[in-house]
Amino acid sequence: MTQTALPARIAQFPFPFRADTYRYSTNVEPARVPVSTEAGEWGAAILHIDEHYKSELDERARILRGDPSRLDVLPHMRPACWDALLTCLRELAAQYPDVFSLQEDGADLVWRNDLLGVTQRFREGDDESLPGGPLGFLGSQIQDDVVVLDQREGSLWADAGLVTFAADWSLRFDVGMRFLEVHGPVPRIHEEGVITRAEKFLMRLQPGQEYRRTNWTMSVGRRLDQSTELYPEWGRDRRIVAELPGDELARQLHLRVEVQHLIRLGDSGALLFLIRTYLLSLAELAQVPQWRRRFGAVLAELPEDMADYKGLTRFRRRAADWLLAV
Repeated sequence: MTQTALPARIAQFPFPFRADTYRYSTNVEPARVPVSTEAGEWGAAILHIDEHYKSELDERARILRGDPSRLDVLPHMRPACWDALLTCLRELAAQYPDVFSLQEDGADLVWRNDLLGVTQRFREGDDESLPGGPLGFLGSQIQDDVVVLDQREGSLWADAGLVTFAADWSLRFDVGMRFLEVHGPVPRIHEEGVITRAEKFLMRLQPGQEYRRTNWTMSVGRRLDQSTELYPEWGRDRRIVAELPGDELARQLHLRVEVQHLIRLGDSGALLFLIRTYLLSLAELAQVPQWRRRFGAVLAELPEDMADYKGLTRFRRRAADWLLAV
């Protein structure tokens, strides 16, 4: 299949598997390097605007209205949040100059977003000049979730964030925690030293260095918000979907992939962690035969403890059978 034969949501999907098995690893690579897949290409840019831009930002605004704790900034992180905001706005303006711009006007900055019909004048460092402050405003302009990590005492600390599309974790619980503590529940990674190596690598990043990695799980429907607080809602969906007939199961079950960008900010020295979530149903994924076979093999072979941690136990064997039944 060629890129032109498939819709953009498939052609640009960051299919994460390069083998028929999956194990946790740091899998960190330089950012901005395009990745060719059997369907097309992804990864040429840091920030990616797609067909879901407005709907996902509307969903984020709805979630924040209902739960303002999804945005949390410890006081000492204010300069880093301004650094994150300006880094990302400049990036958007550079990537998409036809629809975004950031201009200086005396002591003020003026942000223009033609996709949303937004023109915002603000003054760097003045939280009151932006709706939601720097991190809240950033979250209204990009589809990514945002975590800003401080580096001190020989560790990274998750001290600020705006996270509305978490995959079974909670910013409210994690803010202020060490990087190693945040990843405490993940099976195997401590015994195999994955998370320790990852933290050491991140702490060595120099200002301006940019890397990325992918992570994956599965979701029912196009539900982006799978925060721990809402488990009674989306956990129920997992039980229900496991009973569906095969083709309906494939329409409802989605491969959920996070493209995580890791950027050492130049002014503050903080580490910017961008998390962009993509969803593709098994029925859509199956339009790429190589993906269908590979993901089926990954699900069939996945160790039980990893499947259980990712919440796949109820349906993963039926999903694998459907994918491999060609």
